[in-house]
Amino acid sequence: MSQAALDHGALAALLGQPGVRRALAALDVPHAETRLVGGCVRDALLGSPSADIDLATTLLPDAVMDAARKAQGLKAVPTGIEHGTITLVTEDGPIEVTTLREDVETDGRHAVVRFGADFARDAERRDFTVNALSLGADGRLHDTVGGLADLEAGRVRFIGDPGTRIREDALRILRFFRFHARFGAGPPDDAALAACVAARDALDRLSRERVRAELLKLLAARGGTQMVAILSATGLLQRITGGAAELGRLNRAVAAALSPAMRLAALSVSGRHDADRLRDRLRLSKQEHALLSGYADALADLHGRADIDPLTARALVAEHGLPLLRETLTILAGEPRPVLTDQARQALDAMSEAGGAPHFPLAGADLVVAGLSAGPAIGRGLAAARALWLERGCPTDAAARAELLERALASARAPSLRA
Repeated sequence: MSQAALDHGALAALLGQPGVRRALAALDVPHAETRLVGGCVRDALLGSPSADIDLATTLLPDAVMDAARKAQGLKAVPTGIEHGTITLVTEDGPIEVTTLREDVETDGRHAVVRFGADFARDAERRDFTVNALSLGADGRLHDTVGGLADLEAGRVRFIGDPGTRIREDALRILRFFRFHARFGAGPPDDAALAACVAARDALDRLSRERVRAELLKLLAARGGTQMVAILSATGLLQRITGGAAELGRLNRAVAAALSPAMRLAALSVSGRHDADRLRDRLRLSKQEHALLSGYADALADLHGRADIDPLTARALVAEHGLPLLRETLTILAGEPRPVLTDQARQALDAMSEAGGAPHFPLAGADLVVAGLSAGPAIGRGLAAARALWLERGCPTDAAARAELLERALASARAPSLRA
């Protein structure tokens, strides 16, 4: 990432958003001050809209609730009132308003804080300098920790002592890598990297759900592959995933713009056991685990294949689905095996145009109509017919269907090996 050309004109557009205007006007009371803070200010300067709008205020939470009730077009929801956070629902979406805070003591994620009135002290509680900018309702940009120069230069630095910031919240280790992947230029900050490596044991105590969210965001960031490589080289990645890293496969997944979950599969999955381990270590969703398991199955089916011809390609699509198979082949591209023939590639393209995978032409009802009683024999017969169908390249014509039905009936009526 090259150095950023900051767009100071975008700050006026941010202040001009109807919901922001309405919220700032409602909180404009005597002897109080409210500013836009954090990511929305940073992203505006970089010319990218922010999904989240955050305000910091000297008003106490009850005063924020009272001011919102008196304003038109605002609804106040006490989403985190015990921590000083109120959510204002506006025509443009939610805006979080948090009363300024000062740390009394911190222990990992459990900080003891008190409400304050000093924006500079509040900025010192944040993680990185580029996240500590604030914008007043008058359009004045405030920067007390050097975040503006860092943002312009592509530097991601902790505020104050990196080790102290990490002890306050060990998730900042992963956030450092993610923010550098998104905003950084050149190698990461030496002091920050050293502090992250020194605090590696703290990763084991983090919520698995929070680690999962940060890792997937890192894999989606434009500089994610470089930072994942550093995580791997420093041993931090193994603490997170518990396994080896396939950096070449990750690079191909990123180049093909595959989903973050598929990038995780490319990076960390070589078999079903990896998918199960990642499910447990990262608290993956059922959908994510199914994707990683499907990728592992496709890898196993493709392993060591010297030449994939059109018939084999059809069978692979029938087993794994066309999208997953094509993404898996993309991840493996450039490796010695598997090797697709030109005819197989044409077959895959033809299936894409035809709407996807070939459909197995038999169902249990067909065997019942042919005289079988419902029961385990139906499953045996269908499994035998499907194996033949895959071996023959997934034919769907009438003659093939008749042959498959004959195989299914013969297998179903044969004595069971379980006796």
